[in-house]
Amino acid sequence: MQKARHRLLLLAPLAAFLLVFFAGPIAGLLSKSVREVEVPRALPRTIEALEGWHYGAPLPPAVFTEFASDLVTARENETLAHAARRLNYEIPGLRTTIMRASKKVGAAPEGTRFDSAFFAELDPNLASPEFFAVVQRARGPVSGFYLLSAFDLQRDFKGNIEWAPEEYRIYIDVLFRTLLISGSVTLGCILLGFPLAHLLTSVSEKTADWLIVLVLLPFWTSLLVRTAGWVVLLQREGLINKTLIDLGFLAEPLDLIYNRTGVLISMTHVLLPFMILPLYGVLKGIPPLYMKAAASLGAGPITRFFWVYLPLAAPGLVAGGLMVFIQALGYYITPALVGGASDQMLSFFVANYTTDTGNWGMAATLGLIMLILTLVLYAIAQRLSGGRTQLAG
Repeated sequence: MQKARHRLLLLAPLAAFLLVFFAGPIAGLLSKSVREVEVPRALPRTIEALEGWHYGAPLPPAVFTEFASDLVTARENETLAHAARRLNYEIPGLRTTIMRASKKVGAAPEGTRFDSAFFAELDPNLASPEFFAVVQRARGPVSGFYLLSAFDLQRDFKGNIEWAPEEYRIYIDVLFRTLLISGSVTLGCILLGFPLAHLLTSVSEKTADWLIVLVLLPFWTSLLVRTAGWVVLLQREGLINKTLIDLGFLAEPLDLIYNRTGVLISMTHVLLPFMILPLYGVLKGIPPLYMKAAASLGAGPITRFFWVYLPLAAPGLVAGGLMVFIQALGYYITPALVGGASDQMLSFFVANYTTDTGNWGMAATLGLIMLILTLVLYAIAQRLSGGRTQLAG
């Protein structure tokens, strides 16, 4: 009992570090996918005036007065811009309208009556039931707006779930594209990595050491430099096209860059070591006597491979495939540099929403989807490998 307590005390600093610097920040970020704080922080009186109201009924008479008061207060507290941006996600063009309305309300003479006619003159949207239905839905504290948007869904003004307009449906396509590219890269790494891992187990130990150094050599160069190298190699006037033309295999250069081909080639090259190393660790542990025993029982080469060697190699294949697939899901630099507009993956949109548009809710939602995909894939891999999946060779 005393030893167990000592172990727990020794593990406490590590657990605290992981909680504070790893689990805590991730949980805080992912919570933004369901939190609604911008609108209730900026328009509390408006939300209170809408209590009990539902779309289709007349708007409460006091809602416009409270809305005007909230506009002035929120602008002074510097919370209005965030709320306007959140509402703009559902009604495009609303951000500019709200900011302009706050200036008009603030500059209105004393005694001005803030009613439907006043806001309709500024912009009909601000006096419409549709606008206040959106405000009411964003009242918080939680909302499924970002989660629905990530699957190209939305709520209508009555609160019913429906498909988003055709021009806004992008995320389902991006999700399937991400899965397709990741799966293709994983398959390419298996086809290239399995023979090389098998070769490492067949040569002498000294030769295997040198081959492993060559496998690890790309890790000594940054990912950005490796990707830039493929940009040079794959362009129409690059070394690959020039060599194929000089050898007579091609009459015209191929389009190998800024498309799916370039993405698959460069990502497969970058991620190949993550397939080879765990696979080599498993293949090295398979006793050669197993194959000899199968041969002595009359099994041919193909039978021995598929019924003896491949099942024993399954944990390494699953582990390597899992490592490659999970890392491919989150790739950003390589598709951004060598791919076209139709080759960008989920990570591109996460980065764009985080650094460019400041849409943290959508960025957190897409990150949550990637995390769930990773956990599901790991669970499936564990099941397929009989619980023998190892993430290190």
